[in-house]
Amino acid sequence: MTSIEMITLETDDLTTAETFYTEAWDLASLIRLKPTETPSTGFRGYALSLIAAQPGNVDKLVEAAVEHGATVLKAPAKSFWGYGAVLQAPDGSIWKLACTPKKDSAPAEKRHESVTLLIGTTDMNATKKFYTEHGLTVSKSYGRKYTEFAADGSPIELALYPRKAFSKDIGMSTEGTGSHRITITGAAGPATDPDGFTWDTPEA
Repeated sequence: MTSIEMITLETDDLTTAETFYTEAWDLASLIRLKPTETPSTGFRGYALSLIAAQPGNVDKLVEAAVEHGATVLKAPAKSFWGYGAVLQAPDGSIWKLACTPKKDSAPAEKRHESVTLLIGTTDMNATKKFYTEHGLTVSKSYGRKYTEFAADGSPIELALYPRKAFSKDIGMSTEGTGSHRITITGAAGPATDPDGFTWDTPEA
């Protein structure tokens, strides 16, 4: 089964981004960084998500991120599905921090349980077909509203949302131009999906 092994994010300020992902969230093993001068404005069409075990852990992750230069787009709050926040990292990427429980069951820790790449697609059926044809297996699907792929053996999960609903969920306009500033590393590559997201093959 195809898996995502790593995400590469492009940034205007490599030093700041490296410090952020190493010290705020300890994601150096999953997030690779490279410098870029490619223009990118507005919504890049994706977000990354840290899934935590409880609200206190979400709060700790938010606090660490803000301390290292992140901007809060949606403050931590309860919702019908759980508890979460939305941040923009110093490199410009959007991150959702979330958990299903609404109450803590243990002392709070700066810890996440999993990482998910969320892509806002303009054509759910076409993008779902692309990924299944490239070796991913659908684990959940709700028509054109949401698709989640099985993550057995993958350090980073993948899910699809309709672009308009997704941008509303993270509090951004759907408008955006230029580069996505992200490359996905996994066995599905080399390839480019219908929304312009690029996959590279893992290094030998």
